[in-house]
Amino acid sequence: MKRSWRNRPTGTLFSRLWRPWESINPFRGRGRAINESKPVGIRDLVASPDEVRTRPERRWKIIGGFFLALLALLLGRLFMLQILEHNASVATVNANSLRVSAIPATRGVIYDRNGAPLVTNTTTTEIRLSRAEAALFPPIKGALASLTGLSVAQINADLSNVQYDPYQPAPILNNAPSNVVEFIKLHPSEFPGVTVLNVSLRSYPNGGNVGAQVLGYVGPIGQVTPAQLSQGYRADSSIGKTGIESYYEQYLRGRDGSQTLEVNAQGQILGATHTTQPKIGSSVVLNIDTGLQKALDGYLSANILKVRSSIDPTTGKLPPALNGAAIVLNPNNGQVLAMSSYPSFDLNSFITGLSNSQYKDLISVGAFNNYAIQGVYTPGSTFKMITATAMMQTGIFSPNTYVNDTGAFTVPGCLQGAHGCVFHDDVKTGAGQINLVGALTASSDYYFYNLGYLFWSQQTKYGETPIQNVAAQYGLDNYSNIDLPNESGGRVDSPTVRVALHNANPKAFPNTSWYTGDNVEMAFGQGTTAVTPMELANAYATFANGGTRYAPEVAAAIINAHGQVVRRYLPRVQAHVSLPAKVRNPILQGLIGVVNNSHGTANGTFRSIATFNMNNFVIAGKTGTASNAPGLSPNSWFVGFGPVAHPQYVVLCVVAEGGYGAEAAAPVVAQAFNYLVAHPIKPVTLKSNVAAVIHAAATTTTTTPGLNSTTSTVSTKNQG
Repeated sequence: MKRSWRNRPTGTLFSRLWRPWESINPFRGRGRAINESKPVGIRDLVASPDEVRTRPERRWKIIGGFFLALLALLLGRLFMLQILEHNASVATVNANSLRVSAIPATRGVIYDRNGAPLVTNTTTTEIRLSRAEAALFPPIKGALASLTGLSVAQINADLSNVQYDPYQPAPILNNAPSNVVEFIKLHPSEFPGVTVLNVSLRSYPNGGNVGAQVLGYVGPIGQVTPAQLSQGYRADSSIGKTGIESYYEQYLRGRDGSQTLEVNAQGQILGATHTTQPKIGSSVVLNIDTGLQKALDGYLSANILKVRSSIDPTTGKLPPALNGAAIVLNPNNGQVLAMSSYPSFDLNSFITGLSNSQYKDLISVGAFNNYAIQGVYTPGSTFKMITATAMMQTGIFSPNTYVNDTGAFTVPGCLQGAHGCVFHDDVKTGAGQINLVGALTASSDYYFYNLGYLFWSQQTKYGETPIQNVAAQYGLDNYSNIDLPNESGGRVDSPTVRVALHNANPKAFPNTSWYTGDNVEMAFGQGTTAVTPMELANAYATFANGGTRYAPEVAAAIINAHGQVVRRYLPRVQAHVSLPAKVRNPILQGLIGVVNNSHGTANGTFRSIATFNMNNFVIAGKTGTASNAPGLSPNSWFVGFGPVAHPQYVVLCVVAEGGYGAEAAAPVVAQAFNYLVAHPIKPVTLKSNVAAVIHAAATTTTTTPGLNSTTSTVSTKNQG
């Protein structure tokens, strides 16, 4: 039946709402009114079955459609997971149950030329603490201190040590006792953020002070570049930071292995499913002789400390002797037989631990610098060999012509006033009548002042830079291309160099003009000329061998873990200097006189120090006393080579602000020749049984790590 406003039912809620006056009937409550409707019930609100047409098929369609859609979605998702995204699904499942743990490769060994190990490896146990966990749970530091015996202050110092990667756990304890290790492994929940690692540490059989700058050290990689990621490095990898460790990193590092571990839902390791063994790094054989290196390190450091405590008789002051370097080269092939730098450091300190204050102190004095290739010094009179070569090559002046060294050279026609026109010898009285041989022997400044003037006054014939051109042939204006990182380059003063220096730093180099006086200064190694010890040693090696300039070579060969030579480094010729006998002999005689003539500037030093027969083993060389800024002590130089008949060694020493060359630098060279004559350097040995030595030094055990442990790695403790 159809309901409408006309056929509305009575006695319903709707009827009461339709007649609102009934709600205010004054007779309500006294009894039911005649026309009052009945109470409303549920049947009054719901239609009777015969009043509504039933449609059950619609309900089933809706319910069925809903479940059909769910089934379609489920089947579609299964299709995607099983077919379209099968590989990704498998990887996700495996990720929930498998973990891949890297097994770092043991680094290769570094040997000297005789096959004696300079750098090896040793395995120890290290405890590390996460900085994040220590910040979240400070009591962990106290618990760790109680267990290890360390103080909380020491643990805090390790956590804040600037030498460690801030994003990696900080090393807390090396050589951890076995009982401490076992306790941590058995109670992992009590030590959140604490990790126990079996680490491979670098070891130094001859002590960490021998050739520290040459060998270099290993440290945490820090921020990993995309290129390094592609080479297999990780955020917790270690890498060679300096020296040979850095330059030959690609050979020494080896290749990491991996271990696939099965874990449960709680992250506990159940076992290993697959292991790929790491490949041990190749070893590097150096041209360095350990005995000579150790001796040279001692000569340099002892002499610098002696200079610092000895009053300079000329100035009446104690020379600061800030730093220095010493080098021994084989002039016939460029092999670096020894290289020392001072101040230095102990490589073992990067294993046993350096405090922040100790680390900063070493940086402040430049202990990590290799002054043999990074120090840049004014060469002074050692540069006279280059000017003499230019003189002999051009013929601008005869070596047999004498000049009267009065002790003060006045530039002819100079208009700059007395101060800019007169150049004084160090010996005020002068050397008197002198030729080229005598000028080199006695180190006459006057003679070379005169050459500087002659070259500049005749530039239309010889060009603007004849001396600089010869210096370039000797390699003094460029890098030596030694196989070590971070080498500095030298420069030889010239009009173009003067302008370039001004453009780079106008305040430090305000003068851009070039006058006759500048050419005079440049001719005896002053002005803005500055070279590295290695460049100058190589220049004298070039002269000693007759004119072939080789690239200095520290490494001799690369040997793989099976003892096979995979690379041999042969002499690298870089340039030639024209030194026929008529050019070379007069210069050579002057350099011989420096050591062997009674008027020679280094004769007294060698006569008092040399323990060998100087007549049978003849040394040639040159002193250098290079002026610095006013008020500063001069740089002290000496470079020598011998035996003169068939040169085998070139030895150089420089001491920054050390005073006279004969007093600060020459003693080191004389002592080095004492050692060389008594202990001749043998040819490089590539032992056939080196494989066994390498394997013995690089043994690594692969174990399944526990919750708080991992496999072998390279220690990053105190490696800045």
